[in-house]
This record gives sequence, C-alpha cells and structure tokens, in this order.
Amino acid sequence: MKHIGTKEIQTERLILRKVKAEDAQSAYENWCNSYEVSKYVMWNKHSGIEETKKLCKMWEEEYNFSDTYRWIVELKETGELIGTIDVASKKLLIYGTCVIGYCYGERFWGKGYATEALKAVIKYLFEECDADTIYAEYLSNNPASGKVMQKAGMNFEGILKSRIIDKDGIRNDLGSYSITKEEYFSKRN
Repeated sequence: MKHIGTKEIQTERLILRKVKAEDAQSAYENWCNSYEVSKYVMWNKHSGIEETKKLCKMWEEEYNFSDTYRWIVELKETGELIGTIDVASKKLLIYGTCVIGYCYGERFWGKGYATEALKAVIKYLFEECDADTIYAEYLSNNPASGKVMQKAGMNFEGILKSRIIDKDGIRNDLGSYSITKEEYFSKRN
C-alpha cells in the first residue's frame, strides 16, 4: 500500500477534506453531541464543546503522519459539515487492509451521503493508495449502516455473534462487509 495520506476528494454533492481545529463547533452541533449518533459507534456522545475541540485538534495533528486517512464530510452546496469517514485502525495497514469507520449527524441520514462518501473513499484507497482489502462492520441494531456498505459495492461476509454491548446495554451482533482490490476492479469493467 502506498501511504499518501488524506487528500481532498470531491463527489457530486460532497467535499471530503482534512479535519481542522475550527471544525469543532459544527462537529459538536451536528453529530458529536448526539446520543442517536453515538449509540451506533464505539465512542460516547461528547459532554461539551471542549471535548470536540480537543478531538479535532488531535486529528489535525495526526495528518503529520502519512498513514492517516480521515476526512470530514462537507456538503458542497452549503458548506455544512455532516460527519466523518476514516480508516479507523492503522493496525492492518501493513497488510494493505483498511478498516473503514464513519458517522453522520442524524439530520443527514437517509439521503445517500454516507454511500456517496464511502464509494469515494473506496475508490481513493484502491486507485491511488493501492490498498488490497477494505472492510467495515456495523452493529446489528443499525442495519442502515450495512445497507450503506452494500450500496457502496462491498460484499457481505457474515455476522460476528454477540460481540458488542450497545449504549442501551443490549448485546449486539456485528455485521461485516468487505471488498478486495480484485473485486473492485472487476466490478468496474
């Protein structure tokens, strides 16, 4: 895998760009302070803007490393920030494997933005970074996230039984989707 890091990506409706410290206020208001968003991810909702400011500053500093792949997602038409998408773990990058994570404010769910961004990131990681495999997981109580993966061209791998306890204290399965470089390029032909 070629580690070229985070580069700006534009789609029909979105700009995927590096996170900046000054993005904290919008991030906090649009998704970081939301229980509805946090119940489907591994982090807890932010208790105040200072927590989001600290996170955005840390993320901005991580761009000094070429193996950081993290984008804030912005609506082209309005400039409003709607969420993030990233390679959530660096542990498997040595094998060319990218674990994707994403989250979006609930006002932006169901509009196709998550699929549009995921398709763009998959394209970037395969075509520019020469990744070998991309995969993602979702909580079983959030099947819409699995649909995003499916619509982005990823293949269902299976269910990992009883892996996570969600924010409501309910044990959840994890659904898993992936796509290999060979699958990606064969679908394009």
